[in-house]
Amino acid sequence: MAKLLVSSSSRCNCFCRQNRTSTTSISTTYFFLNSKKNNNKKKSLKSSSRRSMMHPRHRGAALNNNSNNDDTDAQKHADENGYPHLIVFDLDACFWNQEMYQLYDICESKDNIVDEKTNTVVGAVSGRTVIRMHEGSRKALTEYYEGKYPGARLATASSADTPLAVKIGQSALRNLEISPGVSAASVFAIGWEKEFDGNMQIGRTPPLSANKAQTHFPILRKFTNIEYHKMLFFDDCNWGDHCAAVESQCVEPKAGLGPAIQRTPRGLGVKEWETALAKYKARHEQYFQK
Repeated sequence: MAKLLVSSSSRCNCFCRQNRTSTTSISTTYFFLNSKKNNNKKKSLKSSSRRSMMHPRHRGAALNNNSNNDDTDAQKHADENGYPHLIVFDLDACFWNQEMYQLYDICESKDNIVDEKTNTVVGAVSGRTVIRMHEGSRKALTEYYEGKYPGARLATASSADTPLAVKIGQSALRNLEISPGVSAASVFAIGWEKEFDGNMQIGRTPPLSANKAQTHFPILRKFTNIEYHKMLFFDDCNWGDHCAAVESQCVEPKAGLGPAIQRTPRGLGVKEWETALAKYKARHEQYFQK
């Protein structure tokens, strides 16, 4: 079976996931021995000191995962900084480069394309087709994972055409990564209770439909309990203006506003990501900050 590779200049920059094994084992063994050698020093550290030494992305993830008394504080963080409470992504031709209805095979980890420099899965393979996140999507998930938007959470609103298309999309989310071992699916799960999937509205099988304003967003509103005007929605809008429909039809009664929107006709780029955040913040300051 042929292997799909990503190249840089004249040589291959990617290799199969299996090649990680030996490197990982060596690194783990070294870490264990080094940790054992310095065990006495580590025991003297206080828990607060340990937390301050965590990688910034882990601190961010821990903050977003607080789901009890910290919900109100997290929402205050979001409001004070002008961040959306819920960032909603269409998938096909927006979050990533492919249309799932055109594919026929579930993505398997053995076929993943891994970037040699970052050791990260950058391509999930369905048949002969490679599914890749757009650069704005990768930036969005990476920044969120690193804790840059405390109080925000992530969701999807995708009207994938068939049950098979839904399964292929879900398998792509499980395989694509923003850093080694950190899948897109795991980033979407941050902040929600374990096993909760109400933020992942993918497909058009009832109760979903092709009309996101009538099904996907009302369901997101119900399951997440986040008001429409505190949402930010990205959609390519190449098959219909979902952004306009959601903005005009999913209106929060008291606020009189629907979700902030950003069209991505060429996929979610870095510019669209940053522009949308700026637009949301400006609207928030205009209507809700005194």
